[in-house]
Amino acid sequence: MSPPRFAPLLVACVLALLTNTGCIAPTTAAPAAADDGVNWESFGGTADEEHYSPLTQIAAATVDRLRLAWWVDLPPGNSVSAPVEADGTLYVATGYSILRAVVAKTGKVLWTYDPKAPEAAGHKLRQGWGIRGLAYSNGKLYVGTHDGRLLAVDAKTGKLLWSVLTVAPGDVRFISGAPRAFNDKVVIGHGGADVGSIRGYVDCYDGITGKRLWRFYTVPGNPADSFENKAMEMAAKTWFGEWWKYGGGGTVWNSMTYDPDFNVFYLGVGNGAPWNRKIRSAGQGDNLFLASVVAVDADTGAYKWHYQENPGESWDYNASMDMELATLAIDGKPRKVLLTAPKNGFFYVIDRTDGKLISAEPFAKVTWATKVDVASGRPVELPNIRYENGETTIWPGPVGAHSWQPMSFNPKTGLVYLPTIELPAGYNDKGIDPKTWQRTPGNAVDNGVVPSFTPNLPGAGTSYLQAWDPVQQRQVWKVSTPSFWNGGTLTTGGNLVFQGQIDGKFNAYAADSGKLLWSYAAGAAVIAPPISYSVAGRQYVTVLSGNDTSGSAFGVLYQQYGIGYRTQKRRILTFTLDGTASLPATPPPAKFVPAVDADFRADAAAAARGMTTYNLHCAVCHGVGVVGGGHAPDLRASAIPTVAATFDTVVRGGALVANGMPRFEEFSDDKLEDLREFIRSKAHGI
Repeated sequence: MSPPRFAPLLVACVLALLTNTGCIAPTTAAPAAADDGVNWESFGGTADEEHYSPLTQIAAATVDRLRLAWWVDLPPGNSVSAPVEADGTLYVATGYSILRAVVAKTGKVLWTYDPKAPEAAGHKLRQGWGIRGLAYSNGKLYVGTHDGRLLAVDAKTGKLLWSVLTVAPGDVRFISGAPRAFNDKVVIGHGGADVGSIRGYVDCYDGITGKRLWRFYTVPGNPADSFENKAMEMAAKTWFGEWWKYGGGGTVWNSMTYDPDFNVFYLGVGNGAPWNRKIRSAGQGDNLFLASVVAVDADTGAYKWHYQENPGESWDYNASMDMELATLAIDGKPRKVLLTAPKNGFFYVIDRTDGKLISAEPFAKVTWATKVDVASGRPVELPNIRYENGETTIWPGPVGAHSWQPMSFNPKTGLVYLPTIELPAGYNDKGIDPKTWQRTPGNAVDNGVVPSFTPNLPGAGTSYLQAWDPVQQRQVWKVSTPSFWNGGTLTTGGNLVFQGQIDGKFNAYAADSGKLLWSYAAGAAVIAPPISYSVAGRQYVTVLSGNDTSGSAFGVLYQQYGIGYRTQKRRILTFTLDGTASLPATPPPAKFVPAVDADFRADAAAAARGMTTYNLHCAVCHGVGVVGGGHAPDLRASAIPTVAATFDTVVRGGALVANGMPRFEEFSDDKLEDLREFIRSKAHGI
């Protein structure tokens, strides 16, 4: 029996140094603040993005005393974001960039700010799941919104200081990643390349005034319009056909890292748009700077160097996973390096001075390449991985061997703690003519290739936490985690690694050995990255609970945990030694109960038509096969599809836009009814 297919929804689901500009000398830029661990002001803690706290009060020897200090309930909406903390106040951005300030010692909510992003986002709501984090700097909070704004908010009062639209009105770009703030500047990227013909870029703004300082495009535009700089002129030589008509992609939707040692900003560049290179670039070329780490001058945005992980990217293998900065002893000499473990399954150690590859080895099952050649920096690809001769199945699939949940690096142990996924996919563009292909309108997930979801292969749909030695490029220890979707990590000077799991456990492991030292039943999935900080000499650990974002599309893989949109407990959880708080009794896991639908009469033809619409427009939020994963309601159990008029009011009328449910006003009566038929058929087990 062939594995089930779920059209392009799987979105939820190496050329080295062509013309490097040479080594980068250290600068006199302001150094990063001393990492004493008292505050946690950015997504990764400090500029190096190590997700490491040097604090040792909570340690391997004391973690058995770790208890809940306080908790705050959150409303429905994305709760997998990373908080920040400064001077005793905790700040979180959840849902569609709703900000909260909370007293870090007690959990008292000081203020809330809602930018009303869903109402402003329009069709952008059809892709993306809300915000993943925010930044703090000099008394200001910075956060992006789903409609493409970058906001500066006063950290003490919650009052808006300035707002700037970073995208063109009416385009498909949206912001889901955390900004990075440094030296009174703030940098932001965006997503959207999986649903529209867009050209990626990153903007830098003055943190005080909101004035744009520079913009760096990640792929070249139409040569007829001239190139913005020499980097774009160079990159254009690696593109073919009329690529600019497809946008090209290359969005920087997640990972960015500032390097104060060189006053350089590193961009983790995304996948191609569309994924299929046969369409976007006539089947040729490396397509710079897709799937690349790009270094630019932090003051001007000028290109410094790049390293491309996947030349001619064709699988949603973006380079947008977190990038940690470290100094490692390589061959007996200290090297300033960048560490990254992107979707493609290889762990890269890159020299920060010039972008040259030091080493790359697989950290998960990889079947698309035999190795990465260090001399050239390019992967040694296997035949037919670009589906030249029909369908090919490769590990990992577009979900990646490592997704956006960040890894962490502990300078004491010298190890990286890496949430790892094992989930392959098939790719097939049979029946797609690259010369005539056009993107499905309406912000649909359509990329010129049909991925097939293959969870039934041995080892597929599993995950684990592993400790990785970046110098020896080898696994040191490994701990299995439930299902395929696991949480981001925090490591500390107390020889600890914290990570949450889809089954509701929040665990602490010995950083050197992987031994489980402590576990807390959070009452809901814990996918967000934890943070640690100190207030009045007392160390705290904070993490958010709840399952949202891209992993929710694959609720079919973890439905046994009963993660419901309305029933799961989204919370801010804060722990300290000898804490005295306790959670209310946790309700049992949600059990799927189909909505009462006495008038249902099966229509196989209508359901088949409705399945196509569902896969293109709905599955990314409501789940593969209409099995909800927590971000949006499980429609099999919803009464809304059972009543035609109510369904119309929500889907075409936009009755629930404020909750994040987009409008599809262009759907015809027949299309709407076919969609309703498909959803109802799944509720009835057909």
